[in-house]
Amino acid sequence: MSTSTPRALQILSIVTAVMMLIAFGLVFLYAPQERTMGEVQRIFYFHVPSAWVGGLAFFVTLVAGIAFLRTGDTKWDRIAYSSVEIGVTFATMTLFSGMLWGRPAWNTWWTWDPRLTTFTILLLIYFAYLMLRQGIEDPGRRARFASVYGIVGFISVPITYFSIQLARSIHPVLFGAANPEAEGEGDPLTAPMLQTFFFSLFTFTVLYFTLLWHRLRLADFAERIEQLKAKVMSA
Repeated sequence: MSTSTPRALQILSIVTAVMMLIAFGLVFLYAPQERTMGEVQRIFYFHVPSAWVGGLAFFVTLVAGIAFLRTGDTKWDRIAYSSVEIGVTFATMTLFSGMLWGRPAWNTWWTWDPRLTTFTILLLIYFAYLMLRQGIEDPGRRARFASVYGIVGFISVPITYFSIQLARSIHPVLFGAANPEAEGEGDPLTAPMLQTFFFSLFTFTVLYFTLLWHRLRLADFAERIEQLKAKVMSA
């Protein structure tokens, strides 16, 4: 396996970097200031896309887990593991950006709101996934256990998403209908806000696939090194 970065990945990395710069420009220079929350509302353009990437990453882990159990191909296990690492990173970003947003909006860093509570449980579930993998030495057994865990653990994603539709919440609902008793609501997004939001969402999606490709290359290198070590030890 070549150690040089594929040309396609180089181009994708450059495109991703340019898109991120454009997204920052749109967020801070193009999107208007929200009248209720002011400048702090701009966190929204990073907070929601980060949450989307987390959910997407965990969905990829679900699909990869099913594929591994069906085929036994270790490439699917590497995809699942790599995707969880990226998903946990973006989910953590979501949690902390939400706290930064919530402090001026709700006058508190934290509240046991249904969305925040279920999201924290989701994050702990996937941290436990990483711990599970570290606790099992046998590669085959580790991959099987992790695949099953990744499939079952994904249940937490839709539960978190629909929590503000099902329970009384102060978390704003921007898309879809909220629970009739919900306290949280947001002002309608203007056209420039929507344009900025969807571009940021698309940019973060591209960023996810770029990071996943890079992480899979690292996983491939690590597996190759382990194979070389095994050959040396057996020689």
